[in-house]
Amino acid sequence: MKKTIQYYINEKSVEKEYNYIPFRYILAAMITLIEVTAIIGIVVALCYWVPYFYILAWLTQIACVIRIASSDDNPDYKIPWLMVVMILPIAGFMLYFIFYSRTLKRKYVRRLKYLKDKSYCKDDSELFKKLLNENPNAASQAKMLCNIAEAHLFTDTAQTYFKLGEDMHPQLLKDLSKAEKFIYMEYFIIEEGKLWNSILDILKEKAERGVDVKVVYDDVGCMATLPGDYCKTLKKCGIEATPFSRLKGNADSEFNNRSHRKITVIDGKVGYTGGINLADEYINEIVKYGHWKDTAIRLEGEAVWELTKLFLIDYGINVKKMPDIRMELFPPQSSITEEGYIIPFGDGPNPLYKRRVGKGVIQNMLSNATRYVYMTSPYLIIDNDLCQSIENAAIRGVDVRIIVPHIPDKKLIFGMTQSFYHRLMAAGVKIYEYEPGFIHAKSYLADDEYAMIGTINLDYRSLVHHFENGVWMYKCGAVKALKNDIEDTLNKSIEVTQDMLKTNLLQKFVRAIVRIFAPML
Repeated sequence: MKKTIQYYINEKSVEKEYNYIPFRYILAAMITLIEVTAIIGIVVALCYWVPYFYILAWLTQIACVIRIASSDDNPDYKIPWLMVVMILPIAGFMLYFIFYSRTLKRKYVRRLKYLKDKSYCKDDSELFKKLLNENPNAASQAKMLCNIAEAHLFTDTAQTYFKLGEDMHPQLLKDLSKAEKFIYMEYFIIEEGKLWNSILDILKEKAERGVDVKVVYDDVGCMATLPGDYCKTLKKCGIEATPFSRLKGNADSEFNNRSHRKITVIDGKVGYTGGINLADEYINEIVKYGHWKDTAIRLEGEAVWELTKLFLIDYGINVKKMPDIRMELFPPQSSITEEGYIIPFGDGPNPLYKRRVGKGVIQNMLSNATRYVYMTSPYLIIDNDLCQSIENAAIRGVDVRIIVPHIPDKKLIFGMTQSFYHRLMAAGVKIYEYEPGFIHAKSYLADDEYAMIGTINLDYRSLVHHFENGVWMYKCGAVKALKNDIEDTLNKSIEVTQDMLKTNLLQKFVRAIVRIFAPML
């Protein structure tokens, strides 16, 4: 199925054909709907035809309410589920049983353990002692992150910060062309065009020369940008490719828990991450929502090992034959001398990650900041806990600024973002909208010392449901580059004032309803 969309390239109007939800995805959604309807229908029929079965259903509903209320889950997540279970008799608790749990199949649990155990090992105890002597506060933040993300602390890793996708593009091509052993790439969105095609040409050439080339793309993220069997096309070119969590129509959380990660690893020595997907709007080759502001970071050094590990885990749980994890995939690099401490890390849903990693990093930066915290995110849809952390920082005098888009990609979501303005601004938070267009960068900066760049948005998708990744930095060169870029972005943005917060009664009602169920979406 195809759709034609009009874009602007160099101020010229052009039309381009895109894949529009291939039939496989429609079939998966239909199968899921049929399964859910059948399960609920069977239980309703039993309640009607089997004597006293409705009493069992009633007791089950009470048990569900008690279980949800007494769980350790975030209250923002529990409230909408309590409403569903209590408002919808029978159907409510059946939906709870089907979609609430995120329990993984045993084979995935076994694979995850195997892949983690086979990955690199690193003793960073001496490095932590060194950081502790320099700054106990920084050491405690690093220790917490390493513990909850099962990551490691690194130093002597060179960083290059890219303030736009078009700045990253030529350097990425140059690094890819130098690959000798392997290229691993994982992205939420891949779309044919100038950016991806220039990369694909190099990947094909490298695969022909015997370089190990692997690609992972998210099955939902690419449903409207790639054919449903695109992995077969890549395999014909010698590229080992797989969609992440291929949709099969199971009545569970497969539509959630997507891979929102953006990772490129070249020979285990050079790595890229950030907000940039492999589509032309990310390098402003086409215009969708005004100027597309995005960022990326290039790492060179042993910190790249963590990106390699994350990729191999995601690849390994989505293919039939698990990858051969060899120590040469994690090559030592003693020639790089660079100041600062760095932790690349992954984040994801329960039960893979017991705690919310990205949220924890952001809250730590907010609670330890003394002068300022600057944040950029395309969305601002947060739970009460994180909202209070932002408010508390501002109330104690920290200059907290958040930059969001002025031209949204999704109007309903943008309305939810704006619904948080009043509360945050009342606490002293300054909110800016990027006037030239859409800011997709996910950047967090505090006190000229701490920064986090990656794929993590300020919304439930990123903070709760998706597989994400980021890079935490302390006193790294990229921190100063990020600050300069954010200050420049602030100059191009509109500061939101109280006069801009006026809404009508219908808008308030819609936003209120959507905010209640936002954690489930």
